[in-house]
Amino acid sequence: MSKSIVRLLDLIFSISAIIIFAPILVPIMIVLLLTGEHKIFFMQKRVGINGKIFSVYKFATMLQNSSKMPGGNVTVKNDPRVLPFGKFLRFTKINELPQLFNVILGNMSLIGVRPVPMDIYKNYPKILRQKVFSAKPGLSGMGSLMFRDEASILNNETNPNDFHKDIISPYKLECDLWYTDQIKISRYITLIIVTVYSIIFNPNPLSLSNLFKLPSPPHLLINKWKEI
Repeated sequence: MSKSIVRLLDLIFSISAIIIFAPILVPIMIVLLLTGEHKIFFMQKRVGINGKIFSVYKFATMLQNSSKMPGGNVTVKNDPRVLPFGKFLRFTKINELPQLFNVILGNMSLIGVRPVPMDIYKNYPKILRQKVFSAKPGLSGMGSLMFRDEASILNNETNPNDFHKDIISPYKLECDLWYTDQIKISRYITLIIVTVYSIIFNPNPLSLSNLFKLPSPPHLLINKWKEI
């Protein structure tokens, strides 16, 4: 798939989305200033294409320095570190909208592998790192769609960090490999449509797994998804 075509589509779709959502962006910023910790945006270092580090933009939804608190980079359902308004932003995925500027800047695409923190990146086998991160990370993608409600999956886990490391991360990597092995315009467009559909209707990940014929999920994940 031509990188120039994807880049053009990224710019068209992301600029259009910013124009469409502009009327709600300013009110959100005002609410965050009034109800949060006087901070509108949260920037986190993530691993991007070819292992390069860049800053991901999000609306601030958690207490400052939350990554240094118990729980680290893993967020569970009803996490006490999440601000009241932040719960709404995270549930609707509006907190991800500022990443449209990452797309415009060129360090992300609309569709791709989800950019991960360095500690998760280091857990990937080297040969898989090179393959998965040979393309730009995406605002959405197969891994993101399968784990859209990751906080609920981690709910009631005694050690959510271990569950994320041992169960979620490996399967998310398989989903990302599925995409990078078959990157093409039709799949790019399809996943944009499925992303919008998922935001509106929140389908169970098992239905997406069957639809796209993804690698079979671990039984622990299947059981979790059946409970959602």
